[in-house]
Amino acid sequence: MTENSQKTTHFGFQTVDEDAKAGMVHGVFTNVASKYDVMNDAMSMGIHRIWKEAMMDWLAPRAGQQLLDVAGGTGDISFKFLKRAGHGHATICDMTESMLVEGAQRPQARERADELDWVVGDAMALPFPDNSFDVYTISFGIRNVTRIQDALDEAFRVLRPGGRIMVLEFSQLPNAAMQKAYDLYSFNVIPKMGKMIANDEESYQYLVESIRKFPDQETFAGMIRKAGFDNVKYRNLSMGIAALHSGWKI
Repeated sequence: MTENSQKTTHFGFQTVDEDAKAGMVHGVFTNVASKYDVMNDAMSMGIHRIWKEAMMDWLAPRAGQQLLDVAGGTGDISFKFLKRAGHGHATICDMTESMLVEGAQRPQARERADELDWVVGDAMALPFPDNSFDVYTISFGIRNVTRIQDALDEAFRVLRPGGRIMVLEFSQLPNAAMQKAYDLYSFNVIPKMGKMIANDEESYQYLVESIRKFPDQETFAGMIRKAGFDNVKYRNLSMGIAALHSGWKI
């Protein structure tokens, strides 16, 4: 590779310049912001809500904790975290301002306005000091990051010693026949659903493709360890359609 060669990455099944991916992802989520929560319900038949509750069960938020919810979008995880904790503070960080605007208008946001911050920021270069947060979460967002390892390194940096990372993301089914059936549903139904509900088939085609490009459970666990986290574990949800990964900054 020459000095001037451009590094590439994937955008769904396309190969694109690394420098271009963030803008392309930003475009996807700007397009779907107003229908994002409705589409999540439609795509997963509401099961994403069960997954998020499972995330909170394992996370077990405690009163007074400081949460950083990266790619936090419209605030779903932060609202659940604060409700479980009783009181605390959540910073929702997302690169797409229109998603944050949608979230800040929700009734839960108005009810807990003094416990919430909405910050535009990049997961690979977080605008926060070292050792700032007790908990870092990212839910269905890390597969959209250009350099996933950089985002995990940043998570380690901003967490305090004793802090915890938890990632909820689509993953891989361990059974090939089940994976094939799930692929048929994903590629044939979800983009059409996106066209019908959000008037945007192309964005949801990308989102389906991005799931297939994301590392499997063991590979991703290894990436979390590489960032410096200890006691890294994962739990499959719905037989591996999604997975929760947990790690600690010791």
